[in-house]
Amino acid sequence: MTVSAIETITDNVYYILVSLLTDKHGYLIMQTIEGLTDGEFVIGPASLYTNLKKLLKAGLIAERPGEKSNQKVYSITSSGIEALRREVKRKEKMVKLARQGLASFDGGDDK
Repeated sequence: MTVSAIETITDNVYYILVSLLTDKHGYLIMQTIEGLTDGEFVIGPASLYTNLKKLLKAGLIAERPGEKSNQKVYSITSSGIEALRREVKRKEKMVKLARQGLASFDGGDDK
């Protein structure tokens, strides 16, 4: 399956994929996202596990048993990496457009 199976990459999905550039269990995913964003983005357990199910179904991540009996460890797949790369390019274009537009308000400076 491809990223189209999950429609769009939301902020939740984006940060989950970024956090899974190294394998993690669920709680560590939440902690990593909070740490990467300096607490500006927090994902709760219900949202995390709903998104993990969608990502698994889409083939963008994989799961395996963790060290603890009830723990699962998640990892990004090659399809997930490609989806993340496409999303980064899309976001870069969005930022470039906004910077160009805002430059007229900043006296022509591209800040």
